[in-house]
Amino acid sequence: MISNFKYIFIIAALLFSIFIYGQELNCNVQVNAEMIQTSEREVFRDMETAFSQFMSTRNWTNDVILPQERINCNIIITINTMPNIGSFSASVQIQSARPIYNSNYESIIFNFADREWDFEYVQSQPIEYTENNYINNLSSLLAYYAYIIIGLDYDSFGELSGAPYFQIAQNIVNNAQQANRTGWDSFGSTRNRYWLVENINRKQFENLRRGLYKYHRLALDQYEEKPEEARKEILLVLREMKRIKDRFPNSILVISFLDAKTTELINIFSEGSLQTRREVFNLLTQMDPSQTDAYKKILN
Repeated sequence: MISNFKYIFIIAALLFSIFIYGQELNCNVQVNAEMIQTSEREVFRDMETAFSQFMSTRNWTNDVILPQERINCNIIITINTMPNIGSFSASVQIQSARPIYNSNYESIIFNFADREWDFEYVQSQPIEYTENNYINNLSSLLAYYAYIIIGLDYDSFGELSGAPYFQIAQNIVNNAQQANRTGWDSFGSTRNRYWLVENINRKQFENLRRGLYKYHRLALDQYEEKPEEARKEILLVLREMKRIKDRFPNSILVISFLDAKTTELINIFSEGSLQTRREVFNLLTQMDPSQTDAYKKILN
């Protein structure tokens, strides 16, 4: 017979397994291989499943994560070329979103285009990854963006709370540089993995990261009840962002923030005082002149 103590132990273990979920991401992966001329299409469907499972079933932190707290994210992979069987060159769009309190709305936090990804993948082969070593360009890229997504989400709920995960992303970059693959070093494009995490971890950009908390927790989470106060808080964030942009005009972190928030900012500031709307319009068009026509909706 099983003793009462063993019964208690089994029940406790079951409860522990129920409440310690660990998986932080709810990641949807789409692979677009329309440009690839091959009759073997199953590998691309297999990629979607394997990459999604790698992102969504792995424990990326030691925190207790309930199912409703998982971070919704999307990875859209466009295969540009297939130089050899099992070798691929692709561009990737990574997006993540955060729920806003007292609403059914999710705010996009991260919207980033990575155009420099070469990787190898064999159908049904497990994706191997260890935190302290570079194994291949596939697992390193996926893990890198997992930690960027988690870090930005944590920053939005607590000031600079994403720091440990950004440091892991930095370590992934450092380890990957030994492979001499594109996107991991400071040469060439300033819109790559190296510069994104470099900006995030740089002391001079700390106020922009603090702005993520103010924008989401102090503004958007209060927007339904206090819209004017929320707009004032976001305006302060944009003013500070403009100061950072003036000092670092090529900052990928500022560009990435605006890529995620353009539509949202237009919707928020399409109402409110004309004076505020004019200031926001001027700030946004100076930081992001390519979207001037879109920002004009703020003044209409």
